[in-house]
Amino acid sequence: MIYCGERVQLDLPVLEGGGRARIAPPAGEEAVLVLLAGDLEWDGVRATRRDVFDGRASAMYLPAGSSVDVLAHTPTELALAATRNAGLAAGGIAPLFIAPADVVVHERGAPGWQRQVHDVVADNVGAQALIVGETFNEPGQWSSFPPHKHDGDDGEPALEEVYYYRFDRPDGFGFQGLYESGDGEGGADRARAVFLRHGAIVGIPRGYHPVCAAPGYRLYYLWALVGKPRRVAMHEDPAHRWLHEPGATPG
Repeated sequence: MIYCGERVQLDLPVLEGGGRARIAPPAGEEAVLVLLAGDLEWDGVRATRRDVFDGRASAMYLPAGSSVDVLAHTPTELALAATRNAGLAAGGIAPLFIAPADVVVHERGAPGWQRQVHDVVADNVGAQALIVGETFNEPGQWSSFPPHKHDGDDGEPALEEVYYYRFDRPDGFGFQGLYESGDGEGGADRARAVFLRHGAIVGIPRGYHPVCAAPGYRLYYLWALVGKPRRVAMHEDPAHRWLHEPGATPG
């Protein structure tokens, strides 16, 4: 297991060309298998992706108690995001293939924090506790911005999250901020910045978590959220809400 939090876990399986595997969530959990790069056949459906920047993802939703047989026609990289400690009952529901055309795309932000958000498994799939998607930061831009959180402390649904990062060039880098309070009452003491390189993984159990990409480098991250109710209602840091006011930013 690459990352194992309290409620969400992430693995990054790799298959050689011709490799076969049966992939299933842990007992009592649900999962989403995302094709990052390669040529993969799963349950008779074939999908290809040169890399994460090559269009929308293909994925497979795996309900509790299910599995999928995969065949890699070329070296293939996958991400398996799953719930943890969810205790879900197996309901006999078959795995569901999500084609690139099923991915819902959102253009979000304003100059300075423009990004494209892809909902892979969200309202389009009736999962129980898991939400999975991909975000594409343009060079020099911010995302998860203005800073937001979803830990339940301000009435929003409590969701735990994990980010997995890639860059369009091997020397790319960026930063992730993590802080719990914007009110000046000890928040700075609980703040830190993570230096991001290709392949970085950051767990976000709570707090605000803005991201930025260095100029010249396009940034990608896979994100997985787990919680009930299964609904994203982001609570923005009140100190930065003024950025939404008309005329607050250029453009």
